[in-house]
Amino acid sequence: MSKDFLVEIGTEELPPKILRLLSETFANGISKGLKDLQLGFDLMTVYAAPRRLAVLISELDEQTPDQDVVSWGPPLKVAFDADGQPTKAAEAFARKNGLAVESLAKLVENDGQQDKLCVRQSISGSNTETLLGDIINQSLTALPVPKPMRWGRSRQEFVRPVQWAVVLFGADTVAIDILGVTSGNLSRGHRFHSSGDIEITSPRIYRDALYDAFVMVDFDQRRELIRQGVMAEAEKANGQAVIDEDLLEEVTSLNEWPVPLMGRFEEHFLEVPAEALVSSMAQHQKYFHVVDTNNQLMPLFITVANIASSDPQQVISGNERVIRPRLADAAFFYSTDLKTTLEARRESLRKIVFQSKLGTVYDKTARVSELAKTLAPFVGADVTAAGRAGELCKSDLATEMVGEFDDLQGVMGRYYALNDGEDQAVAEALLEQYLPRFAGDAIPASTTGAALALADRLDTLVGIFAIGQQPSGSRDPFALRRASLGILRIIIERNIDIDLKVAIAGAAQQLALTEASDDCQEQVLTYIIDRLKAWYRDESITPEVFASVASMGLSNPLDMDARVKAVDQFSRATEAVALASANKRVLNILVKQGEANVAEKVDPTLFEDPAETQLAADIERLSLLIAPLVEERNYMGVLAALATLREPVDNFFDAVLVMADNLELRANRLALLHSLRQLFLNVADISHLVVGK
Repeated sequence: MSKDFLVEIGTEELPPKILRLLSETFANGISKGLKDLQLGFDLMTVYAAPRRLAVLISELDEQTPDQDVVSWGPPLKVAFDADGQPTKAAEAFARKNGLAVESLAKLVENDGQQDKLCVRQSISGSNTETLLGDIINQSLTALPVPKPMRWGRSRQEFVRPVQWAVVLFGADTVAIDILGVTSGNLSRGHRFHSSGDIEITSPRIYRDALYDAFVMVDFDQRRELIRQGVMAEAEKANGQAVIDEDLLEEVTSLNEWPVPLMGRFEEHFLEVPAEALVSSMAQHQKYFHVVDTNNQLMPLFITVANIASSDPQQVISGNERVIRPRLADAAFFYSTDLKTTLEARRESLRKIVFQSKLGTVYDKTARVSELAKTLAPFVGADVTAAGRAGELCKSDLATEMVGEFDDLQGVMGRYYALNDGEDQAVAEALLEQYLPRFAGDAIPASTTGAALALADRLDTLVGIFAIGQQPSGSRDPFALRRASLGILRIIIERNIDIDLKVAIAGAAQQLALTEASDDCQEQVLTYIIDRLKAWYRDESITPEVFASVASMGLSNPLDMDARVKAVDQFSRATEAVALASANKRVLNILVKQGEANVAEKVDPTLFEDPAETQLAADIERLSLLIAPLVEERNYMGVLAALATLREPVDNFFDAVLVMADNLELRANRLALLHSLRQLFLNVADISHLVVGK
């Protein structure tokens, strides 16, 4: 037997940026609680709106399953004394299981080793309704609430004050104390479009009942309605709405009954950089902006009202009045900033501390400038432009605009640099230094931007490691993981042929800290290279493939990437398994014999079997063949050539006893295997491809 189950927690407006996280975590907690009790159900539907979290479970079992419980007690010799009388251990076992002591003599079984007291009981399942309260409250307690609050005289804590709660099991109302509120079957509709309580007579009518009360509880439905409505409003003005997904998520979390409306602002505000206007509209007012067919900002905005007004023009006019002073502030900040050059603003960075042990932001720009000049030749950038970009790279942090809109750092730097008459390459670099900002973001398009972006990240990495503040666990206040991935992406995607040891040493030299020692530099290198493992995992490249290259101790990301992709392709070839196993076998033999002591020169006069002669000839031939391929980093070509060794290697191990009694023969065969292994090490240690052996 089963029934539908509904729980709704009604609150004051929930934090919009974590509404989805709260709803998903709440639902997962409910699901886990039910599954832990072995309660089956058909489908779970999650609802979330600004003033409520709700979960609907269809076809939930009405009771937990019966259980057969076996309880083993003490051994027979411990349970009864020499006279056959129950001991204290037996009495304790009886009390624990609710048994009469006199019945114990009949409750003896052998556990496979000895006779013990044993009781077998069948425990009937519990009524699901009686378990719902604990499941709901435990799920609420486990929510990721950053700042719990109290309200009224209650000692209960939650993210927002709880106003009502609905718990239904089938058509039955379940009364539970939830954060100081007793649950019932009465919900509430929209603050303005609905009045009075909304009776929920069964879980299945919940969504429609709230919709009739002007509350769209389905988060995804609201989000798509907003998306389509915003796009439609923009099309009315022959424009296109630009929908930022994070903003869309937040606006969806702010509205129960969303109604998109389009307003206008004065065209003279378009003299301000579009990014500043967009940031002001999105951050402060949660507006979507509109662009024309040339992707130029139009003097329009789209707001999403939480009410279906009988006079929408009044709502639009109100929003237009609100946005005007916001944009006026942006225009004022911009005109004020233009009066002072970035170079002049750089001096004010001397008063801003980057990190107490690493000096000011000015100090950082000096280090980054010198490092960017060092990296410029590797990137193909102009040294002078790279150095200048480094000097000015943080100057816009001291501007009014970036002080108000911190997401515009770099963006405004570019505008102000062009206004100051700086070189175009320098201006673009000031914007591109922050790229990539997140996974999937673009990398710097210019060489100067790439040099600056690398220098900035390397300076931070080496500096933070030098003062012992490297990430631990989930703690990463300087975003060094993201910085490391940014370095790798820029190097690999722009085909920058650079050894990270050289780049890291350059950063350490600029820091002039004794702590930035060789050990520190090695730690930074290891940390950066370790980020590649996750990168390749995301590209569906196995950890074994990455390990085969990482074990080589390389430090050139571009070179490593070429090797990893070659080994990944090779691992799918029919010869891969056999050759990887052979390499593993060779490695084990050489390690056991002490690989460092194995002779490098092979003496052909000591060959006794044709298989030895053939393998040696093939190794010599391939050594000459692959040498230019290695030089060109054509590792796929190298491995394709080495794949032809499968048959001669198999023949060698089938016909030749490596560990011959004759020590001279043994040493020569070990030298042959060593030369075979070295051949493959031109690319990677493919013995890692053999998993679990």
